[in-house]
Formats: sequence, structure tokens, C-alpha cells
Amino acid sequence: MYTEKVMDHFRNPRNVGEIIKADGVGEVGNPTCGDIMKIYLKINEDQIIEDVKFQTFGCGSAIASSSMATELIKGKSIQDAVELTNKAVIEALGGLPPVKVHCSVLAEQAVKAALYDYSQKHSITIKGLENYDPHATDDIHDHTHGEE
Repeated sequence: MYTEKVMDHFRNPRNVGEIIKADGVGEVGNPTCGDIMKIYLKINEDQIIEDVKFQTFGCGSAIASSSMATELIKGKSIQDAVELTNKAVIEALGGLPPVKVHCSVLAEQAVKAALYDYSQKHSITIKGLENYDPHATDDIHDHTHGEE
């Protein structure tokens, strides 16, 4: 069963949409289970996330996780955003059923993929993404599917 907060973010998702000429874009997902998340970042010269949008194809939990992840990083520094964890998303949502925890993992990975894209476009290193491989997200998703 979903919490009231999950249902609220599913029915009234925050930050839905696309940022044209985004500073960073990350897309992760697993076509096998049908969840695909895309995160767009607008980052100012002080490396603060001024705006963040998402487009998610997936279940209510995936939409709620995307919505909450964007709320948690909006207005934060890129260094704070890279430290976002799926556990923080779950806690902010008041919990997720164990079989839906993978949705929060995808949200975390979509944020990291967007930050990685930003770092590549601006030739900077973001602490915590030194060994990040944006193509490894499908494996992470598969291994955490259903785990709490």
C-alpha cells in the first residue's frame, strides 16, 4: 500500500516537464519493467540547481519518486544533489512497498546521470561521480529490484 505522500506526489507530481537547453540531462531505466526516468537540470554559475524537471514513464511509485527527488535537489548545490540517496527519497515519501524500492533507485540514478552529463559538458569533476558510469544504471536497477 502506498503512503498518503506517495499518492500525493503521484496525483500531483511536482516539477514535471522538460527544460530546453538544460545544463544537464540524465536518463535511466529498465525497459523490462517499464520504468524510464529523465531528469533535466538548470544550474547557475554558483553551481546551484535553479530548476529541475522530470519526465517519467512508469508506475505511480516511479512518478512519486521522480517528483520527490526533484523536490529534494531543487535549490541545492550540485555537491548536495550528488549525495541524494534512494533512502532519502523513500524517507521523504514516508516509505515505499519493497517491490517498488527500485523506483527510488532509478530516481537517485537519474539525478546522478544528469549531474554526470553536466560535469561532462562543463569539464568539471563532481566529488562522488569520479567513477560513475552512466551505462551501469541498468545493472544497479536489476540488483536492487524489490530490495529495501
